[in-house]
Amino acid sequence: MKLEIDHNSSLPLHAQVEKLLRRMIELPEYKNGKFLPNEVDMAKTLGISRNTVRQAINKLVYEGVLVRKNGVGTKVVNRSVNTRLSNWLSFSQEMKAKGIEIKNYELTTDWVTPDKELYDFFRLRKNEPILRVQRLRGRKEYPFVYFISYFHPRIGLTGNEDFSRPLYDILERDYSVFAKLSREEISALCADDFLAEKLRIEPDEPVLKRKRFVFDPGNRPIEYNLGYYRADSFIYTIESERSKQ
Repeated sequence: MKLEIDHNSSLPLHAQVEKLLRRMIELPEYKNGKFLPNEVDMAKTLGISRNTVRQAINKLVYEGVLVRKNGVGTKVVNRSVNTRLSNWLSFSQEMKAKGIEIKNYELTTDWVTPDKELYDFFRLRKNEPILRVQRLRGRKEYPFVYFISYFHPRIGLTGNEDFSRPLYDILERDYSVFAKLSREEISALCADDFLAEKLRIEPDEPVLKRKRFVFDPGNRPIEYNLGYYRADSFIYTIESERSKQ
């Protein structure tokens, strides 16, 4: 496939690269595991900056279409099942829908320097601090989820907000920021000493890790959220409808 873009087009360069990548990853060789050209080579071939190429790749990585391994390369995600969920809810909305009264056990806020994963996700300037909100929540009998949320500084959160309110209510009503798209990853792990103490379980007991990436209507990143759930208190249900062929 020939790599080229239209430098005279009104379509932004990163958007053109994204379209180019989407065509490339539909080719059989890339679907079968071939690595994409590296960022430097693509940038030279297309006559654009490496950062522009990286911006397009980052978007597809966070959509779950591509996977990138440092020192190895970028390739198409090999998935036998790819389910898109609709009508996703915030944690408060989920619990309210289930009729579960939630107790907030701990809440801390601080400003931190992002690691590489957060830096790439939020597309930040170098060393730009971000707000981190940590919450321990659960039933009145015991906590069952520990959340760590990071927010893009563009939003304007200060850390002094009343986070006992539903998060997306705060974003919409106070900052006119609307969460439109969520991508989630679910995995399992054994509780370390820190999580075991937080969730009141024994070390090495199973914990479900739920990672959520949240975007606004313009596909700009809003929130990077990590949730660690007691495995005896969380069931993740996927409902999908088969389309007619």
